Amino acid sequence: MSADTSLQKAIDQQTHTTFLSWLVSRQIFWVLLAAVLAVIAMSLMTRTFATPNNLFNVTRNFAFVAIVAIGMTAVIITGGIDLSVGSTVLISAMVTTVIMHAGLPITLAFPAAMGASLLVGAINGTLIAIAGMPPFVVTLGMMSIARSIGMVMSNNALIYEFGPDQAILFAIGGGSVSLFGLPIPNPVLVMVALCMVTAFMLRWTRWGRYLYAIGGNERAAILTGVPVRAVKVSVYMFASFCAGITGFLEAGWLGSVTTGLGTGMELTVIAATVIGGANLAGGSGTALGAIVGAALIEIIRNSLTLLGISTFWQGTFVGGFIVLAVAFDRLRNKDIGE
Repeated sequence: MSADTSLQKAIDQQTHTTFLSWLVSRQIFWVLLAAVLAVIAMSLMTRTFATPNNLFNVTRNFAFVAIVAIGMTAVIITGGIDLSVGSTVLISAMVTTVIMHAGLPITLAFPAAMGASLLVGAINGTLIAIAGMPPFVVTLGMMSIARSIGMVMSNNALIYEFGPDQAILFAIGGGSVSLFGLPIPNPVLVMVALCMVTAFMLRWTRWGRYLYAIGGNERAAILTGVPVRAVKVSVYMFASFCAGITGFLEAGWLGSVTTGLGTGMELTVIAATVIGGANLAGGSGTALGAIVGAALIEIIRNSLTLLGISTFWQGTFVGGFIVLAVAFDRLRNKDIGE
């Protein structure tokens, strides 16, 4: 096929595509449809899924994953990966609890937790962007280092006393607000706010355009003047910030923190981003897609529990959705390229 023919076909696709055909070509549409169908099916098959308490738990649980997945999406857009987000969740929660357990106020604990999380991201970004080390190796090492530091901070002990501001922490992480008579968990509100801000940044700011440019073709981005190193450092710090937010919220929700917090979370987060439409090769992904992917995973997990099926099958279902998501993306790109 000649270049002129390819160009003409691309123009025709842009000018003659209807909204419906555009919508069904989006991976996020099919993932959202799968989530909606799963909700409807479970509501009909069980009496417990659609209860207010269960829906409250489902939305709260997936919000924790979705917040981290928003940050992971930004990293994946650049063609990177961050395997240390689960350990960063632990670092944030542990810093919060250690400081508050010592009797210090939450107004000091929260900034300290965010600072520790951002430090993890800054180290990751520096080693990857400036030292030129592979993201997989750097973040895999940081995953172990950060979790080890969390164990040292707590002496591998359970922390459940949070000083004079304990009630405030519990209200932030485990509380809710009433909207149209329905209780909305606070983590969901944080997730929505973070999604809106991130979506705006990805779509309308120079930083967002730089992320897609780096993920699409890093060499070309460098030649066009994109500050690739600085952007990469910032994106890993952003991912760690999102993980830090989750750690702080989970400390308030759980009411106690152990060194096992966040273990394996990085795999669930990566799965959510890929299912939501992010391409591990870089260049694509959205904040909303991360939320939809996280929601589908939590609905699957909750459904297995309510149906009396072993949760050990969760990995099978999630893995299957990842394969389908990647296959759909490849087929879509193949159709566009032909």
